[in-house]
Amino acid sequence: MAPLQGLWGTGKGKEEPTQSQKSRHCRSALEVIMEEYCNSTFWNSSLLDRPDADLPLCFEQTVLVWIPLGFLWLLAPWQLFSVYRSRTKRSSLSKFYLAKQVLVLFLLIVAAIDLALALTEDSGQATIPPVRYTNPILYICTWLLVLVIQHSRLWCIQKNSWFLSLFWILSVFCGTFQFQTLIRALLQDSKSNMAYSCLFFISYGFQIVILILSAFSEPSDLSHNPSSTASFLSSITFSWFDSTVLKGYKHPLTLEDILDVDEGLQTKSVISKFEVFMTKDLQKAKQALQRRRQKKSQRSPDATLHSLDKNQSQSQDVLVLEEAKKKKKKKSETTKDYPKSWLIKALFKTFYVVILKSFILKFIHDILLFLNPQILKFLITFVSDPDTYAWLGYVSAILMFAVTVIQSFCLQYYFQLCFILGMSVRTTLMASVYKKALSLSNLARRQYTIGETVNLMSVDSQKLMDVTNYMHLVWSSVLQITLSIFFLWRELGPSVLAGVGVMVLLIPVNALLATKNRKIQVQNMKYKDRRLKTMNEILNGIKILKYFAWEPSFRDQVHGLRKKELKNLLLFGQFQTMMVFFLQLTPILVSVVTFSVYVLVDSNNVLNAEKAFTSITLFNVLRFPLTMLPMVISAMLQASVSVDRLEKYLGGDDLDTSAIHHVHNSDKAVQFSDASFTWDRDLDATIRDVNLDIKPGQLVAVVGTVGSGKSSLIAAMLGEMENVHGHITIQGTTAYVPQQSWIQNGTIKDNILFGSEFNEKKYQQVLEACALLPDLEILPGGDMAEIGEKGINLSGGQKQRVSLARATYQNSDIYILDDPLSAVDAHVGKHIFNKVVGPNGLLRGKTRILVTHSIHFLPQVDEIVVLGNGTILEKGSYQDLLSKKGVFAKNLKTFMKHSGPEGEATVNDDSEEDDDECGLMPTMEEVPEDAASLTMKRENSLRRTLSRSSRSSGRHRKSLKNSLKIKNVNALKGKEELVKGQKLIKKEFMETGKVKFSVYLKYLQSVGWCSIAFIIFSYGLNSVAFIGSNLWLSAWTSDSKNFNGTNYPASQRDMRIGVFGALGLAQGIFVLFATLWSVYACNHSSKTLHKQLLTNILRAPMSFFDTTPTGRIVNRFAGDISTVDDLLPQTLRSWVMCFFGIISTLVMICMPTPIFAVIIIPLGIIYVSVQMFYVATSRQLRRLDSVTRSPIYSHFSETVSGLPVIRAFEHQQRFLTCSEGRIDTNQKCVFSWITSNRWLAVRLELVGNLIVFCSALLLVIYKNSLTGDTVGFVLSNALNITQTLNWLVRMTSEAETNIVAVERINEYIHVENEAPWVTDKRPPADWPSKGEIQFNNYQVRYRPELDLVLRGITCHIKSTEKIGVVGRTGAGKSSLTNCLFRILESAGGQVIIDGVDIASIGLHDLRGKLTIIPQDPILFSGSLRMNLDPFNKYSDEEIWKALELAHLKSFVEGLQLGLYHEVTEGGDNLSIGQRQLLCLGRAVLRKSKILVLDEATAAVDLGTDNLIQTTIRNEFSDCTVITIAHRLHTIMDSDKIMVLDNGKIAEYGSPEDLLSNTGLFYSMAKEAGIENVNNTEL
Repeated sequence: MAPLQGLWGTGKGKEEPTQSQKSRHCRSALEVIMEEYCNSTFWNSSLLDRPDADLPLCFEQTVLVWIPLGFLWLLAPWQLFSVYRSRTKRSSLSKFYLAKQVLVLFLLIVAAIDLALALTEDSGQATIPPVRYTNPILYICTWLLVLVIQHSRLWCIQKNSWFLSLFWILSVFCGTFQFQTLIRALLQDSKSNMAYSCLFFISYGFQIVILILSAFSEPSDLSHNPSSTASFLSSITFSWFDSTVLKGYKHPLTLEDILDVDEGLQTKSVISKFEVFMTKDLQKAKQALQRRRQKKSQRSPDATLHSLDKNQSQSQDVLVLEEAKKKKKKKSETTKDYPKSWLIKALFKTFYVVILKSFILKFIHDILLFLNPQILKFLITFVSDPDTYAWLGYVSAILMFAVTVIQSFCLQYYFQLCFILGMSVRTTLMASVYKKALSLSNLARRQYTIGETVNLMSVDSQKLMDVTNYMHLVWSSVLQITLSIFFLWRELGPSVLAGVGVMVLLIPVNALLATKNRKIQVQNMKYKDRRLKTMNEILNGIKILKYFAWEPSFRDQVHGLRKKELKNLLLFGQFQTMMVFFLQLTPILVSVVTFSVYVLVDSNNVLNAEKAFTSITLFNVLRFPLTMLPMVISAMLQASVSVDRLEKYLGGDDLDTSAIHHVHNSDKAVQFSDASFTWDRDLDATIRDVNLDIKPGQLVAVVGTVGSGKSSLIAAMLGEMENVHGHITIQGTTAYVPQQSWIQNGTIKDNILFGSEFNEKKYQQVLEACALLPDLEILPGGDMAEIGEKGINLSGGQKQRVSLARATYQNSDIYILDDPLSAVDAHVGKHIFNKVVGPNGLLRGKTRILVTHSIHFLPQVDEIVVLGNGTILEKGSYQDLLSKKGVFAKNLKTFMKHSGPEGEATVNDDSEEDDDECGLMPTMEEVPEDAASLTMKRENSLRRTLSRSSRSSGRHRKSLKNSLKIKNVNALKGKEELVKGQKLIKKEFMETGKVKFSVYLKYLQSVGWCSIAFIIFSYGLNSVAFIGSNLWLSAWTSDSKNFNGTNYPASQRDMRIGVFGALGLAQGIFVLFATLWSVYACNHSSKTLHKQLLTNILRAPMSFFDTTPTGRIVNRFAGDISTVDDLLPQTLRSWVMCFFGIISTLVMICMPTPIFAVIIIPLGIIYVSVQMFYVATSRQLRRLDSVTRSPIYSHFSETVSGLPVIRAFEHQQRFLTCSEGRIDTNQKCVFSWITSNRWLAVRLELVGNLIVFCSALLLVIYKNSLTGDTVGFVLSNALNITQTLNWLVRMTSEAETNIVAVERINEYIHVENEAPWVTDKRPPADWPSKGEIQFNNYQVRYRPELDLVLRGITCHIKSTEKIGVVGRTGAGKSSLTNCLFRILESAGGQVIIDGVDIASIGLHDLRGKLTIIPQDPILFSGSLRMNLDPFNKYSDEEIWKALELAHLKSFVEGLQLGLYHEVTEGGDNLSIGQRQLLCLGRAVLRKSKILVLDEATAAVDLGTDNLIQTTIRNEFSDCTVITIAHRLHTIMDSDKIMVLDNGKIAEYGSPEDLLSNTGLFYSMAKEAGIENVNNTEL
């Protein structure tokens, strides 16, 4: 290299030798200009053609300076404009900002010095080249621009501009060339232009420092969200997420730890953007719809709609029927057609920026994807040719690394954008559907069930989300396929088509297998549903199974269903295996076919390393788009169905409330002016020509027969109906109590406040007036008690009263009450009327419209409106209407005949009707030791409908007023903290943190160790074959060095093809073996786990079922078992395959370059640590996602069911905000989960890229000891490793998530069991022959932590005695029966039956010999015969005999299938009486010596009661009968009566004796109105 002097050109350049003058003519004019400009050579390729290559200084000072500056100046105006447009308030100056500005100022100074030097340096020898002063001037301008840009960022949330970061990267990169040139020049000649070099080095140093500074994120005052303040580098590497990952690693993440999403992604802002476009596009679509309809109507003018007969009374039921008929007749044109193809447009317009960004990134990635095979090709040539310069190798290795890194960043950022787009689309649709639901017209709403509407939100929006994630694959796949084939064609010519053909041919095969698999899955779902239905029944009726010792029969039933299911699963697994086999075989087959065809087609074609390994890399690229394209297309088709459904829903008509006028200054509160309304435009009006004025403050009662239009009248007022003509004027706000009360999931307090301010005094008044205080005393936690969905744990009456309290608490002007007194008892109704609705109630002075059937309140109302057939028949005060002697008077007369006089209601009327109020009062067996045991009983859905009178024995009667006064109001106030049992149930144990290793062992053990060894061995062999085929291919390609096309022996060629094919086939076969074996082994494991789980659950004690909700146990049998069936085996298989894939790749890289093993260690450490961090965080984020998702849907279905109420109170906005809040909470979990995946992928891809880089580098370093084929074989595999590494972590994480199922199943496999069913000590076969029972100081408690329930019972029941057991609530009556059956084990003392201590024998020996007729008649789905005799022990004659004695024979004979009549779940197709008689039939069939009646007649009418009593007297006369009585008259004919009190026997003797003493029994009998033994009528 000439001394630098010459390069600067100090005039020497002018007198160059003539040689160069000649060649200058050949150069372009541009080069001439450039050389003038620099005064030195601009380009000289000879500089590159030597071992220490370099670029000419002129090129470095011009082109390489202008590239970064050009980039900056081009983008700066746009950047500044966008900052100006989206500016926020200015933030304060930070240290970062000052440091960067100071450094740029230094750069400015350096540039100025440089300019000064250039101008003063003139040594007089010659002119200074222009470049010496233009460059400093350019730099001065640029640094000024940078100062401006950095200053402008103060107005942005993100302080670091991505494009400045890119500018610094470019600048530093381009500067490196000049940097090394100057250093070389200085080393050669230390004096050459020292000043310039020093200035350049200083400037270069500053640029590097600024680049480092710009990598850090600066916090902003405006946003605490790290994603929005992250610097460019932090954004593309997702380093801003590090803090969350660290948190997640240290302790399980909670919702508080998770970062909120950006403002721009929050529901509110997304939906407001979307709605702008939606309104425009929907408007256009509706116009198009009008045009379509006009065209249709021109074609068919005779399409008239039929109308209903005018006089038909139109309740909604009629309408529904009509609707159904119409739907059958013909899908009416209007319902079929709806505004089409606007949704996608609107979504596109909303999110087009993101779509465009992701499009660009994906495009760059796809192009770069094809650079790697070309670089690989170059590297192979480089190694094969010993004469090439080393620097070429290093450059290509670095280039390969750079390409893969850029590719990674593009791909990951593209994914991030796509997933966020998907998330935003889902959010938009969920929020839109919710918003639409609030305003949808009734007609449109009636086309959807609640389930369907929730599906729109959950399923359809999810489908669109999935599609948006992958939508770019449609064009990208086509692009990738085209480019692959193009490059392959260049390598191998037409023989490529053979390989591609094989790929294409395998697509339909896979499609066929997939459809077959889908069918099997559908079938399997059916089996699963049946199994779960049975399981559900078993769990709901577990008590019966235990009483009757029927568990084995039901266990076998479930096992039978499970067997079918597993058989199907096996089939599914076999098909799955075939699919895996083909997937494995595809790349192998393709390369075998292609290479064979290539070699056989033409004898001149010799396979060399470049061709073979470049092709293999390209085939690997081709695999992905070919498998993805069909999947994406089918997903798009599915999504298009969802789009149609959403368009139809969102394009539906809104509620038209134009006929409801809200005014402020009217003398009427409500005025109907000639109003006619209908439910459906196609039908007649339901409300006809109503004229009605209601003055402010009036109490108006609306009465009429069923279907006369009372509810419709109210619906019309609330704007829920379609207007035909006329209008309604309303002054002020409305509150509404619907007929079917609507309760939200939340506390009672939340339900009553309904979003209003809390006012203690008013709140207490409302509670008292609505008779809620007694209920709150019973409910655990008082008004803070949590109500389940749809108010599941409240009785009908309580729901109705809460609903009324809600309305009363709101301060509205008009109260619309739709029959609020129907669900409550007479006495409560009276109380509510007086305290709330009536002339002296809380609402006096307000306008009240009361729909009612209770005639006795009518005298107290101001005006009565009598409706009939949708019109007003008459109206006036009570007296007026009576004197008119019209419809009202007539109806009243007939009614009065049937009903007796009204006395003052008492709390415990001795009446037979159901009392919903007390639905929550603890029954005897719900000993209220703690409220939890009570709620548990309720939770277990064994809801007892007990008649009130049965309880009256327990409490003295007092008038309701007193009872309400006595309740201590203040008791409710201090109960803010959780009361024991206030939450419904024990919290489910959610595993957090790592899954224990023992769980994996448990699963593997159930799979079987031999199987596992065999499976791993097969996968190992597959890897060996894989390495073998790669080595063989590289040997094959090395042939091209020894032979050329003409002298290549055919035998050699055929051997190469044959062995290559055989090794490929071997790989496929080993995988096939391993997969098949694993399918069978995992199937076996599923079978074992399910069997253990079922057996153990059936052996669990009753207390387990009391404290565990059914749903949770069913979930083990549903979700967890299905995970073990389907997901877990697949995940583990994938994991093993990935693991072996990575090992074999690393082995192949180490074979030619053993030094690589050293590099593996640090990379491995990075890899494992990244994975550990990720798995911990990701697992918890997945859990949080599913936990936060369900509230969105449950809130939505709640809203849909309570729409009229929400609209009446005008609370739409509050509910909307609540829904948005819930969606945002879920969104932030989803967003974090998406980001955690990207965080991981970027880091893993970096590890993968480093592996590629290191192996390429080592190949360049050890170039001389290697051949081209080795390079190809190492690098083509290394390039594939990134994906596999990524997949391995995914699978590890999946395996961890799925193994939790085994953990949960395991938890229930180890639930402690009750005593063994059969022991070595068996009682005699005819035991108990006498039926004599002896209690010796018997004690018992429900659970270890609770007090004793029976505190030492001692008594002797003789053979065939009839004993009645009575006692107040909680005295321990039901506990007594539970002890006999050992449902509860004794805590002391013993029970001896016929000389055998019952604790000494097996449970089934005991329970099988006793009979019980339980309180609630529980039946199971199956035949009647199965319900009577599940073990098929008895003959048909015996069963008919039992049915005859149970008074069911005639009923069963009348059934079509007789004994084989199918009983539905829970016996719903039989009446309660019939169910009770069936239970009697069970007892008669068993005919054991001891019969226990647990107040079997509590829920039956008197007729059935008598039948049962008679049968028991006749059939069980020679048995010992113990009756637990809730009503005294049932046991007055017993031999003895046992009175229990507080777990002890208070009195024991014959009824006569007990009545003659004034004891407990006497007082109870007196309350029940029983004077002597004979007076036992009701």
